[in-house]
Amino acid sequence: MRLFQINHVAVQVSNLPKSIDFYTNVLLLPQINRPNLGFDGAWFQIGLYQEIHLIAGLEATVNSNSRGNHLAFETDSILDAEVHLRKLNYPYRPPKQRPDGAWQIFLKDPDGYVIEIYQK
Repeated sequence: MRLFQINHVAVQVSNLPKSIDFYTNVLLLPQINRPNLGFDGAWFQIGLYQEIHLIAGLEATVNSNSRGNHLAFETDSILDAEVHLRKLNYPYRPPKQRPDGAWQIFLKDPDGYVIEIYQK
C-alpha cells in the first residue's frame, strides 16, 4: 500500500450556513459541487487536489488549539492574509515567525476549530 496525498478533511459543523459563509468569505475557498449523500454538508476546493468537507450535525464541543487539533492552510502571502482579516474585522492572532522561518496566523471558525494560515 502506498498513500501519497490527502484527498479531503471532513469537519463536522453545528450551523452549516454560518460555516459556509466562513469558508467562502473569510478563507476565500471556492465551494464545489457535492453529491446528495443523504445528509447536509458542503465541499470546498483547496489547491488542485484537496478538499474540505463540511458535515452538518455537530452537537459536541470542539476541542481545538494551535498546539493540538487544528487545520493548517498554506498561503503565498501572510501579509495579504492579515490585510484580508483586518478588512473583515475578523479576530485572529497576529503573524508570528516559527523557528523554521515560516510565518503563521491563527484564527477560529464559527465552531471553534483553530485554523492556521502559514507562509513558508
